Amino acid sequence: MTQSVVVQVGQCGNQVGCRFWDLALREHAAVNKKGIYDEALSSFFRNVDTRSGDNGPDIYKGKICSLKARALLIDMEEGVVNEILQGPLRDVFDSKQLITDVSGSGNNWAVGHKIYGCQYRENIVDKLRKTAEHCDCLQCFFIIHSMGGGTGSGLGTFVLNLLEEEFPEVYRFVTSVYPSGEDDVITSPYNSVLAMKELNEHADCVLPIENESLFEIVNKIHQMINSGKLGSTVKQNSLVTSSAGSAKTLQEKPFDAMNNIVANLLLNLTSSARFEGSLNMDLNEISMNLVPFPRLHYLVSSLTPLYTLADVNVPSRRLDQMFSDAFSRDHQLIQADPKHSLYLACALLVRGNVQVSDLRRNIERLKPSLHFISWNQEGWKTGLCSVPPVGHSHSLLALANNTCVKPTFIGLKDRFMKLYKKKAHLHHYLQIDGMEQSCFSEAISSLSDLIEEYNELDATKGGPRIDPSRLKIAV
Repeated sequence: MTQSVVVQVGQCGNQVGCRFWDLALREHAAVNKKGIYDEALSSFFRNVDTRSGDNGPDIYKGKICSLKARALLIDMEEGVVNEILQGPLRDVFDSKQLITDVSGSGNNWAVGHKIYGCQYRENIVDKLRKTAEHCDCLQCFFIIHSMGGGTGSGLGTFVLNLLEEEFPEVYRFVTSVYPSGEDDVITSPYNSVLAMKELNEHADCVLPIENESLFEIVNKIHQMINSGKLGSTVKQNSLVTSSAGSAKTLQEKPFDAMNNIVANLLLNLTSSARFEGSLNMDLNEISMNLVPFPRLHYLVSSLTPLYTLADVNVPSRRLDQMFSDAFSRDHQLIQADPKHSLYLACALLVRGNVQVSDLRRNIERLKPSLHFISWNQEGWKTGLCSVPPVGHSHSLLALANNTCVKPTFIGLKDRFMKLYKKKAHLHHYLQIDGMEQSCFSEAISSLSDLIEEYNELDATKGGPRIDPSRLKIAV
């Protein structure tokens, strides 16, 4: 059994991380009735004997003593991390897993990347190494961060670089929350484009998620509930967009529902690593099968069910409908329509009592309506995990390497250029040591190159890719 470590950076990263750990514990509790520390739990949790203090030895067999998350919590403000430590999850983390400051990054990528990166480098490396030492077979780091703020984008990508330096053999999966066009952080286009360059160069897989999409999904669910179509209350044990039933007694915060969707994406992504199934899909298989070109490692995700959460009396969607939904526009976690764009590859991670024959039947049914690139017509990767999410009979996460991600990047580039042409707010960045104007030109150049690679693929309409002529060697 392999282990993974979650590194949550910045306010958004820690709020999403908080929802992930809460839901993960409830998933394991629903299956693990006897309270035994098993392989499934070991993938994301240590079992620690705390009788000799927080730093007690790990216990590999028998009863659960005290579960500790394999995680590192980093934020340059204390608010969110302190809230987690005072909440129901306080026992899952200890002080050795935290790195906080008090002043924040002022929505400035350069402060997070250059100032805090240098200042906390040794501390971060030390804590990462200690976390890694507690793993028998460390397979993957999951970074959760946002692109718009200073700490998430700046320090988040600094940590990504560190991971590549210190653990080059361990996969780096990044969940990046992209700001909307109407974001209230004026400098978010700068932060996002500067962070994009780092993601292009140092990540194995990036799961881009747009705030706008999450907001629309949550809004649509609320409208359906309020219109009476789905009853008047949120189903208590539906955990995809509600944290109802959690240990929290406080009112839900505005972003809780949105964060829950991202947390569920991560739960489904890691379900095969945590539970048994008839067709297990390893995380390295996702990177291996879905990323044919190193820079085109952005995977568009969609989740189902999303809109049937609202009343106990609503029958769960028919299985075939769930597969159709996964390819529809309103289930995507970015503003995109993969059906009308070009697929390089696609993965389907199914949870619940679903047969391989159901999977095959639905792939054959959907295939004619999806446009796959010519050299990868059979580019499907499938996984079946027998344990469904709490409160559901089955669920599906679709991950698509698809050119539909391009408009997100073009929109980001346009917003960046609007500011950059006027040199607006540039001085805030250039006054930071080690930050020069070339950082901006290199970042926008990196993004433009990425967009051009997608353009080239779209231009071939799935035909053979024209590779540069190879060097001929005389024999």
